[in-house]
Amino acid sequence: MFLFLKNLLFTLLVPGCIVGWMPLRVFERQARWPEELGAVHWAALALGLAGALLYLHCLWLIMRKGRGTPLPLDPPRKLVQRGAYRWVRNPIYLSVLMLVAAEGFFLRSWHIGVYWTCLACLFQIFVLMHEEPALVFRFGAMYEDYRREVPRWLPRPPKPAPAEREPDDRER
Repeated sequence: MFLFLKNLLFTLLVPGCIVGWMPLRVFERQARWPEELGAVHWAALALGLAGALLYLHCLWLIMRKGRGTPLPLDPPRKLVQRGAYRWVRNPIYLSVLMLVAAEGFFLRSWHIGVYWTCLACLFQIFVLMHEEPALVFRFGAMYEDYRREVPRWLPRPPKPAPAEREPDDRER
């Protein structure tokens, strides 16, 4: 239960601030609800829903399989390589970027688009300068193998396990 409360608090403070407070209070102070919902608005809602579901999925995996939180001060105890983490190494960052992009499209705000670009750059710098070195230190060769197999930002279907792969002509 304590782990759940820590993850809830993290979600309210960090992604809540990044997705809610920053774009609407700092970057787009004149945000207005659209009078009519057009195709762009419905697409933005779909993107936002996908981002929220991805975030919750990743949070669940970090909590249940990793036994920790996404917070760098309280990281998972185990390396999570399941679910969305088989497709891409940083799905939580991608989910937050999806939510901010959805917000920008929904409000048709180029200010939030600039914020999204800055946020993506900050995520890249943080991952390269802090997160990946910390994971190498913490999990060693296991993380190095994971890093070779799974892309950092652009999701791709996971490679089948060696037992699932089709033998090629050289193995026959």
